[in-house]
Amino acid sequence: MADASTLSKPLVIVSWVLQIAAVAILAMAMIPKFTGDEGSVAMFELLGVDPFGRYAAGLLELTAIVLLLIPKTIPFGAIAATLAMLGALGAHLTKLGVSIDAAKLEAPALTAVNGPSLFIMALFVLASSLAVLFIRRGSLPFIGAKSES
Repeated sequence: MADASTLSKPLVIVSWVLQIAAVAILAMAMIPKFTGDEGSVAMFELLGVDPFGRYAAGLLELTAIVLLLIPKTIPFGAIAATLAMLGALGAHLTKLGVSIDAAKLEAPALTAVNGPSLFIMALFVLASSLAVLFIRRGSLPFIGAKSES
């Protein structure tokens, strides 16, 4: 199985920059889910999955964060982050809207997140995770480079 030692130094740097940026955004999104932030609760109530969905999403984001920071598990972290962001983007495209409008959604608790910022951050984390997954694909079992016996 290939690892980071087979990657060029610039690719390793690009991967880590993308990983750290994704981790920062994931952490920023995860904390309100576990603390019961009014906006987070309102969003998941609007989706009809609070509190279970809120805790599940937070746990998936926490898992992605941890895996993205451990060198041997980076590709798995990228997969977890990709799954989390596909869920977030699905919620935006179906119920929340690309640009959240608290008044239109009749959810005053969402006023603090009015606009497209959450959608844009989810797109960024998705793109970053896919790029990291592509860069680190050689570390994945059954996909990476095969060693000759």
